[in-house]
Amino acid sequence: MYWTRRTDRDQPGDTVTQQDLKGRTALVVVAHHRPDSLTAHTARRAAARLEAAGYRVDLLDLHAEGFDPRMNVADQPDWGDREKRYSDEVRAHMQRVLDADAVVAVFPVYWQSVPAILKGWIDRVWNYGFAYGRSRPRLAGKRILWLGLAGATSDDPVVAGMQAVLDTNLSESIAYYCGFSHSTVGLLTDAEERPQRIDAAGNLLVGEAVAGAERAAQYAAFEARAREFVEKFLAEEPAAA
Repeated sequence: MYWTRRTDRDQPGDTVTQQDLKGRTALVVVAHHRPDSLTAHTARRAAARLEAAGYRVDLLDLHAEGFDPRMNVADQPDWGDREKRYSDEVRAHMQRVLDADAVVAVFPVYWQSVPAILKGWIDRVWNYGFAYGRSRPRLAGKRILWLGLAGATSDDPVVAGMQAVLDTNLSESIAYYCGFSHSTVGLLTDAEERPQRIDAAGNLLVGEAVAGAERAAQYAAFEARAREFVEKFLAEEPAAA
C-alpha cells in the first residue's frame, strides 16, 4: 500500500481555492506520537481501504510533520477581519483540507476528547474566515469520520457518556458548525492490551494483559469494528452528480 501527497498546492501568497474535482480525495489525519501505535496502524488501514475505494489519500501525520498546536499571534482570529492572512504553515494546511472531499481523523481518546495536537490543529487551521464566519462555509458539503481509540472496555458504563460527549464536541460543535454535511464519531473501545474499566466507586481497574490467541482475537475484533466504521462511511458517500 502507499499514500500520496499533493505537490501542486498553491504557494504562500496565492489565494486558497477549492480543488478541481477530477477524483475524490481523503485527508487522513493521525494524532499520535508513535508510528508503531495502534492509532497509527488504524489510520494506515483506513487509508488503504479509502484508497481501494478509489480515493486519493493525503496522509497527514501531525507529529511526524512537526505541526505546532500552540496558538500564536499570526494565527489568532481577528474578529474584525475574516480575510486575515494567516501564517504560511496554516495556509498550507487549509489547502489540504480544501483539497479533500472527506476527512478521517484518527486519534486516542484523552479525557473524553481529542489529544492536544489535534485540538490545536483544529484551532489554528479551522480558523475564522476559513472554516466558519461566512454565510456559505468554505467546508460546506465535506464529510468527516472521527475514529477515536479508547482503553475502556465495551461493557464499561462510561462508554455511553464518552460517545455522547464526543458526538457533541466533534460533530455538533465543530463539524456541523463548520458546514460539514456529514460527521460520524466511531468510538473504538478495547484498544489497550490490559482491559480498563471504572468501578461503582470511581476507581480505575486495570486487568491483566491478554496474550496469545486471546490477544489475536481481541485485535481481530478491534480491526473489524474499525473497518465497519470506514465501510459505513464509504457506503454513505453521496452519488456523483
